[in-house]
Amino acid sequence: MSARILLVDDDPLLTDSLGYILKQEGYSVLVAATGGEALTRAGRDAPDLVLLDVSLPDLSGVEVCRRLQGSSTAPVIMLTARRQESDKIVGLDAGADDYITKPFAIGELLARVRAGLRRTRQEARPAPRIEVGDLVVDVAAHRVLVDGRPVELSAREFELLRLLAESAGRVVTRRRLFDTVWGPDFFGDERALDVYVRLLRKKIEADPDRPSYIRTVRGVGYRLSAPEDAP
Repeated sequence: MSARILLVDDDPLLTDSLGYILKQEGYSVLVAATGGEALTRAGRDAPDLVLLDVSLPDLSGVEVCRRLQGSSTAPVIMLTARRQESDKIVGLDAGADDYITKPFAIGELLARVRAGLRRTRQEARPAPRIEVGDLVVDVAAHRVLVDGRPVELSAREFELLRLLAESAGRVVTRRRLFDTVWGPDFFGDERALDVYVRLLRKKIEADPDRPSYIRTVRGVGYRLSAPEDAP
């Protein structure tokens, strides 16, 4: 069965052209022109991935994304004409798994779609419970605890933290992080990794400006270790 993609945008020219391209790629395409319609279709049709415009005539795309988190496990790729990093962070904080700025190259968008679908279709692996200091990454339950407190993460934030936790104490290169979390097809803005690391730090660090878990290894990547193991 082909993957179902929910395309949410109030521009009929974009939905017609992009919908046609996605169908040519073998996807089944669902279209919604408003946030309310998007939420209804997501609940009824269970899409495998959502392409969601930020600017909609009723609800904002960010609000739609927040509401989807409670009812859908489909990855969300935000479509936005806003180029400010702060605007992108708002979308990622709302639970989006990726973003792409309009106007975009079709090849890049299709690569992002493939990467998002690939992550959701990976076969289940042995699911350990990883403990690093007071940080717990429970892969089986898809849950993160810090000092016993549950932390809500988006799908991509969780995958990034899981990969760092599995290599706790060792440096994980930027290239490996991109290849594993975003997929080898990714060729967008590599600053996306730094944005996600900042989001993770806000959620798991006592002081995000002076991180004690996720440390930057300049020019190489990132290392996750317990605060007491700081050099």
